[in-house]
Amino acid sequence: MIDDDGQEREQRPRGHRCVQSYLRSLDSSPGVYRMLDSESRVLYVGKARNLKARVSNYARPSGHSARISRMIRETASMMFLTTRTETEALLLEQNLIKQLKPRYNVLLRDDKSFPNILVAKDHPYPQIRKHRGARKDKGAYYGPFASAGAVNRTLNQLQRVFLLRNCTDSVFNSRTRPCLLYQIKRCCAPCVDYVTEDEYSALVQDAENFLSGRSTTIQTTLAREMEEASAAMEFERAAALRDRIRALTQVQQAQGINPRGVAEADVIALHMEGGQACVQVFFIRANQNWGNHDYFPKVGADMDSAEVLQAFVGQFYDTKTPPRLILLSHPIEDGDLMADALSQKAERKVELAVPQRGEKAELIENAARNARESLARRMAETATQGRLLTGLSEALGIEGKLERIEVYDNSHIQGTDAVGAMIVAGPEGFMKNQYRKFNIRDESLTPGDDFGMMKEVLTRRFKRLLKEDPDRRGGNWPDLLIIDGGAGQVSAVAGIMADLGVSDIPMVGVAKGVDRDAGKEEFHRLGQRPFALRHNDPVLYFVQRMRDEAHRFAIGTHRAKRAKSSMKNPLDEIPGVGATRKRALLAHFGSAKAVSRAGLADLKAVDGISGALAETVYDFFHERG
Repeated sequence: MIDDDGQEREQRPRGHRCVQSYLRSLDSSPGVYRMLDSESRVLYVGKARNLKARVSNYARPSGHSARISRMIRETASMMFLTTRTETEALLLEQNLIKQLKPRYNVLLRDDKSFPNILVAKDHPYPQIRKHRGARKDKGAYYGPFASAGAVNRTLNQLQRVFLLRNCTDSVFNSRTRPCLLYQIKRCCAPCVDYVTEDEYSALVQDAENFLSGRSTTIQTTLAREMEEASAAMEFERAAALRDRIRALTQVQQAQGINPRGVAEADVIALHMEGGQACVQVFFIRANQNWGNHDYFPKVGADMDSAEVLQAFVGQFYDTKTPPRLILLSHPIEDGDLMADALSQKAERKVELAVPQRGEKAELIENAARNARESLARRMAETATQGRLLTGLSEALGIEGKLERIEVYDNSHIQGTDAVGAMIVAGPEGFMKNQYRKFNIRDESLTPGDDFGMMKEVLTRRFKRLLKEDPDRRGGNWPDLLIIDGGAGQVSAVAGIMADLGVSDIPMVGVAKGVDRDAGKEEFHRLGQRPFALRHNDPVLYFVQRMRDEAHRFAIGTHRAKRAKSSMKNPLDEIPGVGATRKRALLAHFGSAKAVSRAGLADLKAVDGISGALAETVYDFFHERG
């Protein structure tokens, strides 16, 4: 091999010989190693108690599984980081895996934060609300819940039982009379002093006791108070307490599987089949089941359950606080080490257990059954999706597999609040974490210019792709573009792509066809005659679903933008009108529209509005007309 300066140099060995070349420089320290291919892409990240001993295993020319043998053959270089302890190595390994996403590691996909319930403590009358993300706000957090729906259901029941406010502080401070929630018995109206601060604090404490699993004392106390109110002939108060007791009973009945002997735990069960895996996670808090979530990590066909589950646990808790107990369906490699690492992260003891009998084993069995059923559904859907992708590529005459399809659509009302939308479909269905929205920025466009909007969307999309992944290795380049429209749209898009230097991506326009009826769609490809699929062809239904999904996403994005625009107050755009003067104007006239119609003399009569500012406000509205 010749260097740039013309000097000949020895070609670096690959495979197990490459691994062997590093052994002389390694010692027995714990640490993390990375295996890289000839183009310096990370193939694998691993941790070791003894780096030299661990790496020497890869130096053997035989005795490996097919996956590991393939990985060693592709290895052209290695990188090493030593750590003080093996626990540090484990934590560093998980960080690098999530950051680098190596091809031969178990990869947790669709990772996200889970919602919590927050009892905010930055106000004399604490607010109870849903919270997702970093715990920066002052207050008590309860969770995690498996989904926003689980949180909303619990919040709804808590409001019925404990009558706590969920309004923002600004709304709370501006109320002069109770809102609708008070009328339907979902709030005790602290905003208008219907309860004292001490009485409200007692309600907050009761809610926190319930969320902590101490609900029996609450029910006893409410029952005693109801009897006392009834004896004192305070029948209205007794009826209100009775309703709260009924609501609390409904909450306890609706919690699902409520383990008596497990106060706080995550239940994690793995099922593997056909080279695929499903991990089911149940959240147990305060002796209550707060929902479950399934994951489908990327695994190799020859990976065992211990390796997969250890990788999942490490990556899952990388950004989440672990509970005191984690119940597992299978033993994992280095279980003690993982428990130590999670204990360091949580700054308290965390226990990992694989229960064999009793209530904890029943929880694992239930989670494992859900994992097995979820994976079966996933495999059936994936097989069907694969057949549809193959059928679509055959119908369009596209060579190779379709791994990523991008569908584009626009939405606007006479050019206002215009947005472009991109949805993505692949072998596993709609890839919603890959959806993108584009606020149309070009103010020179003629209202309703769909060609102009599409040009802006595609230009921004592919300029970014060319910048971030020019070699097309990241998996974000589409194999097919679907455009809503006929030959004109396809020709225009082809011109846009050619200007960008991207002319090798197949594209198809889907037009409504005769009478614009679903089922009569025509497919348009550049330089080819349009064609149609038979009315009952599953591939046609597949294209219709993708087009409808793009339309749904575009419409939803447009509506959200329009709603946000409608909430804007024109007073915010007037120079010199801050929050205090805006309040003064609104208090005097009642609405921004009334301010816009006010005469100059009326504006000057408002307290805090000078003559010069009144002229500024008047000119702002009347120069527009």
